Parts: sequence; structure tokens; C-alpha cells
Amino acid sequence: MAATDATMRTFFTSPNFAVVGASTNPDKWGYKVFKWYVTRKMPVTPINPTASTIKVNNKDLPTLPSISALENPKETALSIITAPPITLKTLKEAKELGIPSVWLQPGTFDDEVLSFAKDNFQAVVAGDGGHGHEGWCVLVDGDRGLQSLGKL
Repeated sequence: MAATDATMRTFFTSPNFAVVGASTNPDKWGYKVFKWYVTRKMPVTPINPTASTIKVNNKDLPTLPSISALENPKETALSIITAPPITLKTLKEAKELGIPSVWLQPGTFDDEVLSFAKDNFQAVVAGDGGHGHEGWCVLVDGDRGLQSLGKL
């Protein structure tokens, strides 16, 4: 099943978000996606196993080392910006934690990852579609999803 605008709206109904692969480097996509959530004042937690904080808008924001450290995983949707093998490992952990929805940024998945995600989560935003030329991307499509829910 392909992702749709309805899938994206389901993802954004989550009360909390986490960015797996959040980076301290402003040139990396993991930083840009995390900053996207912060700039929109969304409840977001950066997941980074090697950095204790990530500075966004001159503010140091604390990270968690893994999704297993999330306070309310069953009420958290994940944006993932990691290589496919790490993404698959993360999705298996997310399934065990009861995380309901995931957004797989372009480059984070292969056929095995997409199949696992679609079989195990309520909403999967990934693959062909969206308004970007590489598929669904929160930086390209996210504002449209938030606007459709009256959150922006």
C-alpha cells in the first residue's frame, strides 16, 4: 500500500515525535529534519547515540541514545534518517515498543525495510509519492500535512 496524504495526516496526529538519526551537523539531513520539528514547536525528541545535545536556534536540546529510552513510545511517531540496515533494526525495536507510525525519509529504506514497515505499523509514510522528486520527505511534504490538520 502506497503512502497517501491520509497516511501523512495519521502520522501527524501523534502527540509526540522522535527523529532517529538526528545530527549535530547542520549540513546533514538528520539535523535539518530535527530542526523542522523544532521550528514548528512540535514535541520532538532527537535520537542520537553519541551526542548528549543538539543545538538548534542557539538552544542545546537533550538527546536520547535510543528509542527504547522514549518516555511514551506508544504515543510517539518516528521520523527516520538512517541507512537501510539501521532503519530495519530501528523498526524492529519500534515494533516491540508499540510505536504506531513511522516516516522513512528518502534513502532510508530498501524493499525489505518497506515491507517490514508496512506489515507492522499503523501509518508508514515512505516511498513513491509526496511532492518531492525522491518521494515522501517531511521537509517537502510536512507543512502540507500539518496544515490539513490545522496544526500550522
